[in-house]
Amino acid sequence: MRSLWFFDDVNLFKVLCPHKFKAYKKGHEFDAYKKKDYIYFEEDSANKVYLIEKGKVKIGYYSEDGNEVVKAILTRGEIFGETAILGELKREEFAQSLDNATSICPVGVNTMHELMRNNQTFSLKIYKFIGFKLKKLERRLQLLLFKDAKTRLIEFLDELCSDYGYNCEKTGDKIINHPYTQKDIASLIGISRPTLNILLNELKEENVIQFTRKTIRIHHKTA
Repeated sequence: MRSLWFFDDVNLFKVLCPHKFKAYKKGHEFDAYKKKDYIYFEEDSANKVYLIEKGKVKIGYYSEDGNEVVKAILTRGEIFGETAILGELKREEFAQSLDNATSICPVGVNTMHELMRNNQTFSLKIYKFIGFKLKKLERRLQLLLFKDAKTRLIEFLDELCSDYGYNCEKTGDKIINHPYTQKDIASLIGISRPTLNILLNELKEENVIQFTRKTIRIHHKTA
């Protein structure tokens, strides 16, 4: 089970999309975005929550010196912009499509509040989700501030293992089938793509991992 975006075996997209509710289905449409299109900018009004029907979305902000800081890269079934539920009036981050065929389901904050008022269990799941997300972002910030590049990569691989990994019955290795490019991973742990490639190859030479474009194998330690 994915530790953050999918909790209690519930896919948020299946739960939240207005198409699942007769009262909200009429007039509701998906929004389409191409690669590099922005769903919203910093300082935009925070009046919707968004669910990814397909594609990939980058969440980030710009530091005072103008550098882009990537907070998360999200894929199908994941939710973003959820701080609007808690009363955020303006966005403190941007959301940008990373695919040419990204499809987003927007849900108005008023609709979300109504759904939450009418279903206490649903409401508790939403607050639990937000709490998990805040903890994960806090942990990533600590990694960026206090850990060296190789440690950041190793801990990120552990995170990927929790979210996307499974055990190979024959070898005991952890197999990770993930949606990220090397550029995505480099952005998420705050290093350059060439540096990431060097570190991945170091771990490969140390017989810690094997990797392809979308799969990482973490070797089982026998000692």
